[in-house]
Amino acid sequence: MTRILQPMRSSRQGLSSALGGLSRRALALLMTLGLGLALTIAMAAFQPHPTAAATAAAEPPGSAGRGPAPVDPANTGSFRLGTVRILGVPAITVASPALDAGGDSGPEASERARVIEGNLSQLYEPRNPCTPGERVGEALLDRLSLQGTKAACDPNHLGLLGAPEALRVVLLREPGGGQRLAALVPGRSSPFPLLTVTEQDAQFNGLPADALAEQWRGLLERRLRSARCVFGKEQLNGRLRTALASLAGLALLMALAVALWHLSQRLLPRLQSRRDERSGRFDTLLLQLTQAFSRLLTALVLLLGVAMGAVLLLAWPGQIPAAIDVLLQPLVVLMKALLLTAVAVVLRGLVGLLLSQWASHLAVNADHRARRRQRYLSLLRVLGRLVNLACLLLFAIWTVLGIPVLRDLSSNAVLASGAVLGALALVFQGLLRDFVAGLVLLLDDRYAIGDVVEIGGRCGEVVDVGVLSTELRCADQRVVVVPNSHCEQVVNHTKLRSGAEVTLLLPRATTDLAGALALIGEELAAFGSDPHWAPKLLEPPRLLGIEAMTEHDLQVKALLITEAGQQAPARRELLGRLVQRLQGWP
Repeated sequence: MTRILQPMRSSRQGLSSALGGLSRRALALLMTLGLGLALTIAMAAFQPHPTAAATAAAEPPGSAGRGPAPVDPANTGSFRLGTVRILGVPAITVASPALDAGGDSGPEASERARVIEGNLSQLYEPRNPCTPGERVGEALLDRLSLQGTKAACDPNHLGLLGAPEALRVVLLREPGGGQRLAALVPGRSSPFPLLTVTEQDAQFNGLPADALAEQWRGLLERRLRSARCVFGKEQLNGRLRTALASLAGLALLMALAVALWHLSQRLLPRLQSRRDERSGRFDTLLLQLTQAFSRLLTALVLLLGVAMGAVLLLAWPGQIPAAIDVLLQPLVVLMKALLLTAVAVVLRGLVGLLLSQWASHLAVNADHRARRRQRYLSLLRVLGRLVNLACLLLFAIWTVLGIPVLRDLSSNAVLASGAVLGALALVFQGLLRDFVAGLVLLLDDRYAIGDVVEIGGRCGEVVDVGVLSTELRCADQRVVVVPNSHCEQVVNHTKLRSGAEVTLLLPRATTDLAGALALIGEELAAFGSDPHWAPKLLEPPRLLGIEAMTEHDLQVKALLITEAGQQAPARRELLGRLVQRLQGWP
C-alpha cells in the first residue's frame, strides 16, 4: 500500500530554541519538585510520633478491651515480633505468641513495642503536652494569680529529664516472679516503669528471663543516656550550625550546577548548527559530550536536592535512619528504574512474539494475511506503549511507596488518597473515556495504521493509533488528531479490499445512447485485461449504467473492485482512458 508520509520540517534554530526553553522549564519544575519533596519529608519526620501514656508503661499481662492486632506476614511462625527504637535506631525486640493459646496471653508484640517506645522517649525527648494557646493561657494565669505553682505545660512536667549521667535503669521483681525494668531519675520518689520482660521474650532471645532482663537493663541505660546527650542544648545548637553550613554549601553547589547547565543549553544549538554545516567527526563528538554533560548536571541538581533534604533531617535528633533512607533513595530509584526497564523490554519482546505467531497463523486465509500483517504492526506499536505506560505507573507507585514518611501512612491517609484519586478520575473522565475506547479499538478491527478512513467527516490515512487518540494525515498533508472516543462511526476505504465508482457525463441529447454504453463497456473490458492493472483488480470492471439524469447530462457509472489502497490510482487511470475513448465519439 502506498503510504503518504511527508513529515513537516521546520527551522532547526527555532526548534532548538523551543526545546531549550522547554528543557529549562522542565529543570526548574524538577528542582521545585525535588526540593518540595525533601522539605515535605523533613517536616513530616520532625513531627513527634504518637506515644502511649506513661500509665501504660507497666504492660500488665492482661490487657482487657484490646482487639487482636493485624497479622504481619513477616512475623509468622512461633512468635510475633515488635521492634523498640531509640532515636529511630532499633534497640531491643519484644515477642508475643503467634497463636492465642487460650486464656490471657497479653498484648500483641507490635503494640508492646509502641508502648515501650513511648515510655523510653519520655526520658530523653522534651515534649510539651499543651497546645500553643494553652501555653499562652497558662503563662497569663500563672502571672496573674497562680505564682509559684508548677506549670502543667512544662516539657519536664513529669520530672523525667535531667543530666544524662543521673539516669539509671534498674531491675525490679514483680510479686509473681516477673522481671520489670524501670528508670530512676533524681527528683522522683518512685521509679518510672519502662517494660516487663515476658516469657515469650526470654524464649525468643534464647536466654533466661533474669539474664535477658539484665542484658536489656545495661543496653537501655547506655542508649538512654546517649539519647539525653543528643537532646542537650549544646548538641542541638552545634547540629543546627552544621546543618546551616552544609545547606549553604549545597545551595552554592546547586547554583553552580544550574549555571553550568544553562551554559551547556546555550551551547547545544550552536554545536548542532556547526555539526550540520561541517559534518565533522570532532563536531559530532563535541556535541555528544555536551549533551552528556548537560544530563549529568541535571542528575546532579536532583541529587543535591535530595542531599539538602537529608541535611534537614539530620538537623533534628533521632532522624539519622530517615536521613540515610533519603540519601539512598536515588540509588534505590535507579535500581527500580533499571529493573522495570528490563521488565518492559521482556514484556515487549513477549508481546511481539505472540503477535508474530498470531499474524503468521496457517489457518488465516490468503486474502486476510496482508490485513493481519497490517494489524500486527498497529497492535505491536499500541501494545508496546501500553506496556511502557504500565511500567511507568508501577515505577511511580513503587517509588512513592518507598519514601520513608509515606511508607508508614495510616489507613486514614490511604483512604484520603483514594478519595483524591476518585476526584481526579471525575475531573479527567474524558481522558479515561478515550483510554477505554482505545482499548476497544485494539480488540475491534475498525482500522489499522495505513488505512484510509473517514472519521467525523475528515478523510485521511491513519498514521498512528495511540491509547488516547488517532492521527490522520489528510491529502493536503495536514495532521488531524481525533480522540478515540469520537471514533464510533468510521468509514474504512481500505479494509481487505477497496472500491471506487467512476462517473461519466454524457450529453442528454445523445442520439446513440446504446452505442455510447457499448463503447464504455469495451473500454472497461480492455482495462480489465490490461497486464499492468489486471493483478490489482479483484473483479472485472462493471458497467452499472445510467444512474441519474440532469437538465443537460446523463450520469453513467462504472464500478471498480481493487486490492486495498489501489482504488484511487485505478479510478484515475480508467477515467482518463474513458475520456480519451469518448473524445472521438460523435
